[in-house]
This record gives sequence, C-alpha cells and structure tokens, in this order.
Amino acid sequence: MGLLLQVAADLQVGLAAAGLLISGYALGVFVGAPVLTVATGRMPRKAVLVALMLIFTLGNIVCAIAPNYTVLMIARVITSLAHGTFFGVGAVVATGLVPADKKASAISIMFTGLTVATLLGVPAGAWLGLQFGWRSTFWAVAVIGVIATVVIATLVPADRSKPEPVALRREVKAVLHPQVLLGLAMTVLGFAGVFTVYTFIQPILTRISGFGEAAVSPILLVFGGGMILGNLIGGRFADRRLAPALIGTLVALAAVLGIMTFALHHQIAAIAFVGLLGVAAFATVPPLQLWVLQKTDPAGQNLASSLNIGAFNLGNALGAWLGGAVIEHGPGLGAVTWVAALVTVSGLVLALWAARLDARPRRREASVPADAATCVAS
Repeated sequence: MGLLLQVAADLQVGLAAAGLLISGYALGVFVGAPVLTVATGRMPRKAVLVALMLIFTLGNIVCAIAPNYTVLMIARVITSLAHGTFFGVGAVVATGLVPADKKASAISIMFTGLTVATLLGVPAGAWLGLQFGWRSTFWAVAVIGVIATVVIATLVPADRSKPEPVALRREVKAVLHPQVLLGLAMTVLGFAGVFTVYTFIQPILTRISGFGEAAVSPILLVFGGGMILGNLIGGRFADRRLAPALIGTLVALAAVLGIMTFALHHQIAAIAFVGLLGVAAFATVPPLQLWVLQKTDPAGQNLASSLNIGAFNLGNALGAWLGGAVIEHGPGLGAVTWVAALVTVSGLVLALWAARLDARPRRREASVPADAATCVAS
C-alpha cells in the first residue's frame, strides 16, 4: 500500500490498476488456501510451513525483477498462493499448543507476528521505495523470507504425530456448516471495509489530509501500533465471550471508518484515526478466526482455518477493487471511508444473525430442566 504511487508511475498504469496488484495477490490467497491445504493435508505441518515460506520467498524475487505490469501481477499471484495455507496451518498449530481457554489468545499471539511485520514492514517498505525505488522493497522481503525459512526450520516444534488422513468429502462437509459459512462471509465483509480504505491510504493522506509523501511512513507506524494493540484486545475479549467480542469489534470498526470521513480533513485527527483503524481492524481477527475454528468439525479445521485466511484476503481484494471504483467512477477519494463503513455494517448484520442462530440451541437446552420440573410436579 505504501508503494502504490511509485509502482503506478514506474509501470505507467493508473492508480486503480496499481491497486489491482493488491487484489490479484489477495485473490491468489483466496484460491491457494483451500487448494494447497488439501494438497498438503498428509504432510507434517512443520514441513508445510517451510515449503510455503520457500514459495513466498521465490515469488518476491520474481516481483523484484519483473520487467512490466503483467509479470509483476503473475509474480504477485504466485507469491500469494502460499499465504492462506501458511496462516491457516499456523493457527491450527498454535491452538494445539495451549489449553482450550487460551485458544483465541494463541491465535492473537501468532497474528502479532503479522501485526509487528506490518508495523515495521509497511513503513520500512514505503521508505525503501521512496529512497531506492519500489523494487528494493521486494528484495528486502525476499531476504527476510530466507531468514524466516531458517527460523521456522530451526525453532518450530516438530510434529508429535503424523497427521491423520481425512477424506476430502468430510473436510468439505465440515466447512459447509451454516455457522462456518457465516463466519467466512463476516470475515470477507469486515476486511473489505478495512482494505477499501487502507489500500489507498497513501493518496488519502497526501491528497485529502495534506501530508507530504515522506510523512506517510511514520503515520503507517501509528497504524501498525494500533494493529498490535487491537490484536491483543480482540484475543482477550474473544477468550471471555466470543459472540459479544465478534459483534463489538465489528461495531467499533464500522464506527471508526464512518467518523474517519470527517477526521481526515484535520491532520492530527487523521493520524489518530489511522491508529484507531489499526486497533479496530485487528481486534476483529481473533474472534473471526476462533469463530470459524469453533464452529467447524475437528476433521475440517485445517481447511476451515485456511479458508478464513483466504476470506480475509478476498475482503482485501474486494476492498481494493471497491476503493478503486469509488475513486475512478465517483464519488471520489473523499468518499472511500464512508463506503467502507457501509461494507463493514453488512458484515455486522451477518454477525448479529450468526449470534442469534448460535443462541437458539442454548435457549432450548435451558428450557429443558424447567419443562422436566413441571412434569415432575404434575
């Protein structure tokens, strides 16, 4: 996101076309997550994580040397194929290492890696692109990918047992549960709202808030700090009461996006709301991921978890496309935030519906003792 203007200028494409490089990556995650999860289902999970990091690293090298827009788009898609399965398998591994009442916190700790990477990587990447050209950022990511591969191979615990083979039909059946599908849809719509804005954060800050390009990197640090805080808050709340945490975080996200429309015209308020967007956006991650895992039969958890990572990125792709459409075809850059808020509200409506469906069995169970007592008394 911090390189959008430089990439568009160097490859001689429009801002919306440059935004599609983000959509292409996100769609690759969405497609690659279920395909690679099924393909690697019989492999040890540690080996899967190492192999996926190698794909990611090689893909970024191709991005760095891409001679034109088409090659860059293809390289982005190849790179993205590893993403969904990596975080999906990682979430399952993380929850398997802790007691039942700490599963959301385990997910939030794992995703803290993502938030710290965003805190450091996005502004660092934007700075590298500004100083040395956007290709230098991809080279830096490739080097980090090599280091990450070595770290995973060295430090991630070896699998204690060989994964039990699960029939594809059983995995798919587990994922097709209505509550799982609602969870995936909530993830798509919630993060479509986030990325409708965040994809175009560089032109928003420079053209609406009046900041210089050099100020974008430090402001993105504020967003990254908000991500870390929000991720930890979301994990803590989700461990206590999952459904209220899910609804509450989506309400907060919609509110921040809506109010941000007005805050962007004042520089101090704009910085504050960039930070609040980070908090609100990533507070939703642990409850959304845990909802999908809890509503899925254990046989389908790897696939469901990976699909939910894909759903985050489908939201990313839809958000980038929607933001580009609002900019290119009206009502313009200034409307991106309130359009994003409406998208998130649609995800909130699904969350309320899912919570209502979830409460029905508990209400029926609670009524059984009372009915039994009435029978005994009669």
